[in-house]
Amino acid sequence: MERMNLTMLTDFYELTMANGYLAQGLQDRIAVFDMFFRRIPDGGGFAITAGLAQLIDYLEGLHFEEEDLVYLRGKGIFSEDFLEYLRNFQFHCDVWAVPEGTPVFPNEPIVMVRGPVIEAQFIETMVLLSINHQSLIATKANRIVRAAEGRSIMEFGSRRAQGGDGAILGARAAYVGGCVGTACTLAERDYGIPAIGTMAHSWIQMFPSELEAFRAYARIYPASCTLLVDTYNVLKSGVPNAIRAFQEEVVSRGFRPRGIRIDSGDIAWLSKEARIMLDDAGFPDCLIVASNSLDEFIIRDLLGQGARVDLFGVGERLITSRSEPVFGGVYKLSAVEENGVMTPKIKLSENVGKITNPGFKQVWRLFDRDTGKALADVVTAFEEEIPEDQPYELFDPEYTWKRKTVTNFSARKLLVPIFAGGKCVCQEKPLSEIRTYCAEQVETLWDAVKRFENPHKYYVDLSPSVWETKNRLLKQYG
Repeated sequence: MERMNLTMLTDFYELTMANGYLAQGLQDRIAVFDMFFRRIPDGGGFAITAGLAQLIDYLEGLHFEEEDLVYLRGKGIFSEDFLEYLRNFQFHCDVWAVPEGTPVFPNEPIVMVRGPVIEAQFIETMVLLSINHQSLIATKANRIVRAAEGRSIMEFGSRRAQGGDGAILGARAAYVGGCVGTACTLAERDYGIPAIGTMAHSWIQMFPSELEAFRAYARIYPASCTLLVDTYNVLKSGVPNAIRAFQEEVVSRGFRPRGIRIDSGDIAWLSKEARIMLDDAGFPDCLIVASNSLDEFIIRDLLGQGARVDLFGVGERLITSRSEPVFGGVYKLSAVEENGVMTPKIKLSENVGKITNPGFKQVWRLFDRDTGKALADVVTAFEEEIPEDQPYELFDPEYTWKRKTVTNFSARKLLVPIFAGGKCVCQEKPLSEIRTYCAEQVETLWDAVKRFENPHKYYVDLSPSVWETKNRLLKQYG
């Protein structure tokens, strides 16, 4: 896949600040930035991080073209020294990130960048764009997958996505979140996500009768025949004609029918009646597929009403995360390093939720050794360790009297090295492996955290040293 140069896909103020940093002689000052989010979409208990592979591609390809420099010179506000700096631009930063597919929580860094301030600041837009979009879709997909209680979810949203990248990368994120495949052909070509599809209503309307349309399709695709049965009447014609076509054109050729799809109507009732008809015809192995503006709540209700659906195709409400279409990740300065001395930085706000956690940090996840379940996350100073051989006291950073001492736990660092000195130091993982990892990590969460409504709050605590630094800066600047 040819890499597109997205260097200039940046907010304009990144360039004005970079020009200013150079003018002030600050271009070599080392800065640390955290990318984190403040609120989980849909009021959920956790989010799923995704999009790191695209961020890596962007960082590996960072360079300015001559046409970029011509354009910037035409703005009339940038110095020639700055344009020359851009002409020779190279990326030197260190980057850490939480692996794709990991459940993540508010106010903990999921990407951390350390390096010369111009470089670290400049990449803000694409860090946020890459991680925000795919994390949003992966989170929504995971909610829908969990609602299906083991039944498969297909991503069907390309035609309703916000543009080509929204469709392709949205399909990728949906697969990370647990979908089994996509309707997007390009997503299979480029990312290996299984692309699946059969027919639209127009195929059936092109033939003199529904039965003839079914027969023709079954003759062409006897080994993978799924028929759309709601063009006219699901139970009076659609399912009976599908059964007849299966018998005449599929079974007669030594194959078994793959399924039927219902795209409208009362899916709970229609699927139950269709199941009876298919079973009576000798096709208990024929799957029933449902589509039509589905989401996690509709799927949950359908199953609660006894719907006999084996696979759901979910489109617009997944690919756009229609219920909450923004993942509010932000990118904030947390420390400045000069002559080897790290100075923590904090952003204050009248809105307490917007006050940042200062310093150069690491994120740890603690797991109960007996159950394997995640207990809490702890944000520590970067070089700080959490010893597993002694009790560790957790405390709520806002309500500090809420404390709990944990024992018999294991601790894992979540932020892993991605770039060192501007060079990628991680190996790309197959998307199927990321998807499996995501499912495994979600299983480490307690069911109470996975509730759709009013989930139990999973705690992200600060280590005593980080809390003391934050408290000191609050008193200093507050």
